[in-house]
Amino acid sequence: MTKYNSKSAGITNVSFGNNVTVVEPVNLYGCEIGDNTFIGPFTEIQKNVKVGKNCKIQSHAFICELVSIGDHCFISHGAKFVNDKFAQGGPAGGNKELWAKTFIGNHVSVGTNATVLPVTIVDHVVIGAGAVVTKDILVSGVYAGNPAKLIKELNQ
Repeated sequence: MTKYNSKSAGITNVSFGNNVTVVEPVNLYGCEIGDNTFIGPFTEIQKNVKVGKNCKIQSHAFICELVSIGDHCFISHGAKFVNDKFAQGGPAGGNKELWAKTFIGNHVSVGTNATVLPVTIVDHVVIGAGAVVTKDILVSGVYAGNPAKLIKELNQ
């Protein structure tokens, strides 16, 4: 018989605001979820993540450590956030000094299967499905592609 280490998924040490909806199964730990936020099934939100108020995090999203998401944001199915840029040619191997933070503004929508590397994204941005965000987004607008590029500016 092969031995293995087992860790249970679930909800551990999470700070919830008022009127939060969580559809299990999920893996949430050490994070903060704002008021009136929805978390869909099969989602993982790791420690030291802050999700703002009135957000919707759809199924199969992965939000790693060091991500901060503003208010009124939408994270679509299968969206992924990354904190390790492989700065030394490969994974950091748990060396958190090599990790970087991601800041998402208010009224940001991240499309299905988009990947967001450690960046800053300003308010009022739409990230298209499948986009790969590799650089800071400093102008409100619609972004798509790999790497994500401005397709259309948005008036606020």
